[in-house]
Amino acid sequence: MIPAVLPAVVAHRGASAHRAEHTVAAYALALEQGADGLECDVRLTRDGHLVCVHDRKVDRTTDGRGVVSTLSLARMSELDYGRWDPALPEHADDLMRQPAWTPDPRDHRVLTLESLLDLVADAPGTRLFIETKHPVRYGGLVETKLVALLSRYGLANPKSKEDSPVVVMSFSAMAVRRVRQLSATLPTVLLLEQLNALRWDGTLPRFADHTGPGVHILRKDPDYVARAAGFGHQTYTWTVDEPADIELCRRLGVRWLATNSPVTTRGLLTR
Repeated sequence: MIPAVLPAVVAHRGASAHRAEHTVAAYALALEQGADGLECDVRLTRDGHLVCVHDRKVDRTTDGRGVVSTLSLARMSELDYGRWDPALPEHADDLMRQPAWTPDPRDHRVLTLESLLDLVADAPGTRLFIETKHPVRYGGLVETKLVALLSRYGLANPKSKEDSPVVVMSFSAMAVRRVRQLSATLPTVLLLEQLNALRWDGTLPRFADHTGPGVHILRKDPDYVARAAGFGHQTYTWTVDEPADIELCRRLGVRWLATNSPVTTRGLLTR
């Protein structure tokens, strides 16, 4: 039986199928497309600023080169993050759903987490899923800086995990543990690339609230969602773009579905 509640649609690095990932343009479009949540990756610059960049290096996504942790925010601000920006959507149906758009150089500047938090603050009801990347040279300083920034915005200690507008995630169990040590009520997701013997039955460490399997895991083991739910863990699944995978997540009762094209995924979920 298909669950009555549809998965919440989370824009993976923004509407990254249509705009350059981790840019203001990508997140603004995701909000226009009706995303329930936004997902970002964060890293620390050499001078201690949290920036939204997935890779260890900026080579793939900018016109520059270098390791994020060795670059200052000033240097990163000189780069163009619109190196990849598709002119057309992946699906023809999206042409009618997307507004006409001409890139603005300001849309392709480095995106700090602080700027993204400001954007989300203007979109009530939108939940932000923040992934801390590891391993990094700064180790636990990433989570310390993150929770300190969230504290400045009044987001570090929500009254309840269910109502928190921010969720913190990582593939690193140590990182998730650090978040729990810094905040008792920030909801956390332990992201999973594979199911090992410790995770197969659906249990998680006590400091992780939700489970975050890749969709490839659910293709091989669709019963995992139910097993995790049996221990009180809801499921966040990444990165879901194919129609068959979207339907699979809907059928299994996945709670949050990370996708590169919120408009396409929403259309498939509600048709």
